[in-house]
Amino acid sequence: MVRDVRDLLANGWTSDAVRGHVRANRWQRFGRAVLLHNATPTTEELRTIALVLLGPRVALTSFTSLEEWGLDGWRREPIHVLVPRGARIRRSDISIRIHYTDRWPSDAIHHGRQLHRPAAAAVLAAGSFGRPRAACGLLAAVVQQRLVRASQLLDAVLESPRVRHRAVLVAAAQDIAQGAHALSEIDFVRLCGAAGLPRPVQQSVRVDRFGRRRYLDCLWRLPDGRRLVVEVDGALHLVARRWWDDQLRQNELVLGGDLVLRYPSVVVRCEKALVLDQLRRLLLPPR
Repeated sequence: MVRDVRDLLANGWTSDAVRGHVRANRWQRFGRAVLLHNATPTTEELRTIALVLLGPRVALTSFTSLEEWGLDGWRREPIHVLVPRGARIRRSDISIRIHYTDRWPSDAIHHGRQLHRPAAAAVLAAGSFGRPRAACGLLAAVVQQRLVRASQLLDAVLESPRVRHRAVLVAAAQDIAQGAHALSEIDFVRLCGAAGLPRPVQQSVRVDRFGRRRYLDCLWRLPDGRRLVVEVDGALHLVARRWWDDQLRQNELVLGGDLVLRYPSVVVRCEKALVLDQLRRLLLPPR
């Protein structure tokens, strides 16, 4: 259990009694936070210590908040805390990553738990990545794991004008909200046109062996008569069931004699040279 030393003093403990327990190694002291046992602090206790140290107007944020809300697979070791800019920070031996904010987002804080709400925390965490691919993967994960709705996530990105990779994050959030046909495929066709590649047929219909109509994102006829199919996958395709269906669908295309290339939408936007190199090798073979 973690207590603020001021609460202990207000409830009848004396300063000498607190110091005595700490010196006898029955308790542990972290600034004004007192751990009422001598064992290794748990993760929950370390986070409570951080909140006690930094004061009442702070909140767990970024990866720490997301883990508290239930996000699995994205844990980071430092305790991420949101703090109003200008607040006095007490130093501590525990690992704390401070995120300063000029505007305290009261409506985005769960005050009872001192937690940044998941949509805003996810945007802050996504902006910490050096490359946008991982940032987009995190946004997809918070929706897949049902921490937020896609519309809430998109709103949070749009309300963060200075977040790193903002343009890519906005597009990814729109993809997650199932706007892929209006965004990622358009980006792909524009990329092909700007590079002088032939324009593909979009949303071509193919009937599979079970009689179901399948829509292909982009289709070219190659000089040797084969078909090249390109599928542009928005973040929604990372959902496990959707991903399995995509693999089986691709297998059917290959078994039917088609060449199939797949590109995540974030790769189309951020690694254009790689995409164009692969397309040119098929669409513009050396004579």
